[in-house]
Amino acid sequence: MESLFGDHDFLDKNSGNNFADIILPVPIPRMFTYRIPSALKSAIQIGLRVIVQFGKKKVLTGIIGKVHNKPPQAYDAKPILDILDSEPSVNPLQIRFWVWMADYYFCHIGEVMFAALPSGLRLSSESKIQVNPNFDPETSKYPLDIREEKILEALENQAELSYEDCEKILGIKTIHPILKSLVAKEAILIFEKVQDKYSPKVETRIRLVPEIAKDKNALQAVFEAVQGKPKQESILLKFLRDIPVFQRPELNEKGLDKASLLEEGDSESSLKTLIKNGVFESFKQIVNRIEEVEAGRKAYTLSSSQQAAFDEIKEHFESKQTVLLHGVTGSGKTEIYIQLIQEVIDSGSQVLLLLPEIALTTQIVGRLKQVFGSRMGVYHSKYSDNERVEVWNGVLSGRFPFVVGVRSSIFLPFDSLGLVIIDEEHEPSYKQFDPAPRFHARDAAIMLAYFHQAKTLLGSATPSFESYSNASQGKYGYISLDHRFGDATLPEYHLANLSADRKKNLLKLDSTRLLREKVQQALDQQQQVLIFQNRRGYSPYIQCEDCGWTGQCVQCDVSLTYHQFAEELRCHYCGYKEKIPQTCPACGSSQLSLEGMGTERIEESLSLLFPEARMGRMDLDTTRNKHGYQRILDEFAAGQIDILVGTQMITKGLDFGNVSVVGIWDGDRILNFPDFRSGERAFQQITQVAGRAGRREVKGQVIIQSRKPENEVFENIIRGDYQEYFRQEMMDRKKYYYPPYVKLIKITTRHTDFKTAEKAAHALHHQMAKIPVKKIVLGPEKGVIARIKNQYQLESLIKLEKSGATQSVFKENLTRIIEELQAVPDFRSVRWVVDVDPS
Repeated sequence: MESLFGDHDFLDKNSGNNFADIILPVPIPRMFTYRIPSALKSAIQIGLRVIVQFGKKKVLTGIIGKVHNKPPQAYDAKPILDILDSEPSVNPLQIRFWVWMADYYFCHIGEVMFAALPSGLRLSSESKIQVNPNFDPETSKYPLDIREEKILEALENQAELSYEDCEKILGIKTIHPILKSLVAKEAILIFEKVQDKYSPKVETRIRLVPEIAKDKNALQAVFEAVQGKPKQESILLKFLRDIPVFQRPELNEKGLDKASLLEEGDSESSLKTLIKNGVFESFKQIVNRIEEVEAGRKAYTLSSSQQAAFDEIKEHFESKQTVLLHGVTGSGKTEIYIQLIQEVIDSGSQVLLLLPEIALTTQIVGRLKQVFGSRMGVYHSKYSDNERVEVWNGVLSGRFPFVVGVRSSIFLPFDSLGLVIIDEEHEPSYKQFDPAPRFHARDAAIMLAYFHQAKTLLGSATPSFESYSNASQGKYGYISLDHRFGDATLPEYHLANLSADRKKNLLKLDSTRLLREKVQQALDQQQQVLIFQNRRGYSPYIQCEDCGWTGQCVQCDVSLTYHQFAEELRCHYCGYKEKIPQTCPACGSSQLSLEGMGTERIEESLSLLFPEARMGRMDLDTTRNKHGYQRILDEFAAGQIDILVGTQMITKGLDFGNVSVVGIWDGDRILNFPDFRSGERAFQQITQVAGRAGRREVKGQVIIQSRKPENEVFENIIRGDYQEYFRQEMMDRKKYYYPPYVKLIKITTRHTDFKTAEKAAHALHHQMAKIPVKKIVLGPEKGVIARIKNQYQLESLIKLEKSGATQSVFKENLTRIIEELQAVPDFRSVRWVVDVDPS
């Protein structure tokens, strides 16, 4: 602790760079200036992690963003306490990218840093207690109670205790009053201890001592010594089986992991005896958490259509920064990616491949690992803090020139990025909603590539209308792949009319006769089925048949979802949950019914309709743990699941050769959503999930259940006429001023009191109307969900002219307006959330 908080000699104010602007992981609008102690001056570099004091007690990890000689005017600069790195953890290009993101997405650079830096690289400070050196229980005028004495007794054996330690010692959960009393009696001191969150993985390894490893006679003598001691002999034989010391002496140098040596039930005490007797030696070694994988295959030879697309991409890259690859599902885009990645890595540059969700990584990562082996890193939220730090450090060190990741991987410390590939670029899950920065990973990645002077490839079977519009206008290069790879053909679509089947009494458990027939045919032929529903849970809500009561969340204006497995009603917005009532809380009736169909209930219905089929379900509830996705996908790939029910997760890039039928359980639910993109999203989701069918020789069958099968969106999907649907949508968007013709900004006003929220939202609206730019300001209106976590929400939507000048003027004025409003006493606790490019 002395090295962190001891006195430092400070530099003369007039010589050299005495101050550093530090980026702190807190929502403040600027960097904070700190004084550089003389002892640290020679080591200071932009991008280093440093420890600084913020406020009276907080100790934070910051990043040096700028070094200069200008003291702050509004406050006295505190000293930097210590430097954490010998080399920068963040490079200047990253900081430039952070500054752009904070400016464009209307947030603070500290919020960007907090999102960017893995938590394992951010130090934490934990409150600890120790005995006050001036405390003497004999002379103290304050008597101690039994619990206080227990704490002090524990401190006689340990120099310091955490709050959690104290709770365990006393067996209680609320420790603060006791500690407060001990501080008042001057018996203890409370201090903040800074701890590094990241710790390398250390492995205990075992090897033969050199004298024995190099001498066959010595080894023979050891075997003679352990005769009659079967446990010791077993360990020795196991070691020599795995480490042939005379044929490959270098393997003995590396040793064998102690855990693997003992994994077959051998005795640890016998190993200790062998170490004590000088046969083996034990040593510690830092090992990678990221598994080392050898490349197992070369890239496949491209088909003629793939090769033509590959050549066109490279040709476009001669004159365009960004290229859109519009390839139908199953056209073999991944193999084209592999060829491009290989070329860029071989040239000495880095590659980032973005995927929209972790569900996609499980299959595609396996394919890519076979080609790129340990040169490839994987980065996503299911990794532990320590694993993410190791990938971060692997990019810094050059160990991983190629990274596959979800949206957070755009923050990795690339320094020579040559290519960014954004697969399934249309996916809404590239958008970050909460917390700030509320960025779109596709758009941010294009900007990241621009900073690196790298190329960007967008891939999709159903491009976003913004990307397709840019390609149509010549801003992006454009390549079309309209045939599936090999002998596979595009699936055949069928519309199943829910209303007609209901009238004819052909509907069973909300499934049409056509869907049941197609599923049964697939099962009879030992083929697999995917069923897609755009909602998780057992049933959207429980309703009383007599009075119409529905279970509502106490903190949000939404109905509670019934989850059969946990036998509870749960809010999908704040996590509130309650037990299922036996009778209606409003009228006392016992006539409570389930309304709607979630994935859990669909799974149950299909189990009743097809009792011989083996069922599986893939949604947020079944994939919460790190290996949840992989387990379900492995079971499905191995043929252990006949029917897999899922949410959006099953629409994304999965490649299973035995799937012949895809069912869209409720096509109307996707369309009937209050969003100008609902038609576009319906086209994308249905086309994408349909693309999972018939990816080999058997032609796929897609059944869309709908109450309005005549909808023109379904007609365009069946015809596969993306261009026609795009043309129709663009006419409407131009007429009503929606992207890509305008820039959207959504501002949400939140407060626990509705009248305060309403008053603040109208005050904001009034001020925004005065900003001198071309715009349309809509609202404020109640949000689609008017209250979440006891916060009322009113939304304003701003449609701005697309010019950069218009946006910058509007944002500058908006910053000023919000600051002025927050200074109004009535609005100090109001929160404004600004979402640029809401999806």
